[in-house]
Amino acid sequence: MKLILLGPPGAGKGTQAKMLTEEFGIPQISTGDILRGAVQDGTPMGVKAKGFMDAGALVPDEVVIGIVSERLQKPDCDPGFILDGFPRTVPQADALSVNLKELGKDLDAVISLEVDVEALVERLTGRRTCRECGRGYHVSFDPSKVESVCDACGGELFQRDDDQEKTIRKRLEVYDEQTSPLTEYYAAAGLLQGLDGMQQIDKVQQQVLELLKAD
Repeated sequence: MKLILLGPPGAGKGTQAKMLTEEFGIPQISTGDILRGAVQDGTPMGVKAKGFMDAGALVPDEVVIGIVSERLQKPDCDPGFILDGFPRTVPQADALSVNLKELGKDLDAVISLEVDVEALVERLTGRRTCRECGRGYHVSFDPSKVESVCDACGGELFQRDDDQEKTIRKRLEVYDEQTSPLTEYYAAAGLLQGLDGMQQIDKVQQQVLELLKAD
């Protein structure tokens, strides 16, 4: 099973990827994780990436693509993989297509978690995190028993910078400009399957599995 998960920040891609990893026994490939791993392991592409990161510059597409290619060649990807957070742009998708062809692999599906922007902003801005133990809460959906106090350790709950409304709206704007064209790209390739990402997590999981097992 070789999949791509698409969706804006907060759509639930990580949650669904974890479920799929357990269901199919295939790795979740998150670009942030493998970028850090490649740098730590000192792979050829990791060394290149480190140079840009140390200089405070964005890691260019060709290096990110190279790191993804390195990861896809590892034995645990032979049965399949879940790409989470890659590709982000149409040029990256083109490069991935070339890479997969060279590796003799074909994508089975691209699942797009579709969300309502205003509901997503509410979902993300309501998140709170404990400064002490890191446990997460939500002011509406999963509040602590005492406001701003962690149930588990009594630590202070705070809103992370990337959960503030201005930051979230900017991230969503960037996603819409750069990444949403991928839905048209993969729809044209006959691979796209859209699902309502605003449903309860278990409902989304059920629909994802039904979709994949039907294929």
